[in-house]
Amino acid sequence: MGDGSKYKKYSKFLSLVLRHKPEAAGISLDAHGWAQVGDLLVGIQGTGRQMDMAVLEEIVATDEKQRYSFNQDKTKIRANQGHSLSVDLGFREQEPPEFLYHGTASRFVGSILAEGLKPMGRQYVHLSKDAETAVKVGERHGKPAVLLVHSRTMRQAGIPFYLSENGIWLTEKVLAEYLELITVFQKGGF
Repeated sequence: MGDGSKYKKYSKFLSLVLRHKPEAAGISLDAHGWAQVGDLLVGIQGTGRQMDMAVLEEIVATDEKQRYSFNQDKTKIRANQGHSLSVDLGFREQEPPEFLYHGTASRFVGSILAEGLKPMGRQYVHLSKDAETAVKVGERHGKPAVLLVHSRTMRQAGIPFYLSENGIWLTEKVLAEYLELITVFQKGGF
């Protein structure tokens, strides 16, 4: 979809509704985070946004982060992760790779290394499978920094990991002892 998409504003509103405030479109989510597509479209149209099924399908299909999923017959839709609401997305525990990565703004590194990573209003801490993705995440918040997460060691200590449908690794928190600063990135290189 990219940042220049004609549906960027609709996608942002969809994210708000499906992750944080379903009441913004006058709908509710079930226990697993699903919304009825018909109710969602009526609710969104009721806010003055001209979204129909074709637009919704294009947003789901072209979202570069694959934020949303339909059920098999496209009667329900949900966000794949990132909820501030308590929903059961049905994640099964997964064995993580030896290391995962967390991108953040460099201004937060000191407190993270002291206190660990917390979900900060979401259900889970989001981790990336590679440093490049983590850099992109960090850039959204300022001058990026990347933390190495000793995920296999965490798992061996009994801490569960989950993998979302769009490839984001999730865990409830990361204690400081499992974190290591890789580097603070500058524009144009390390």
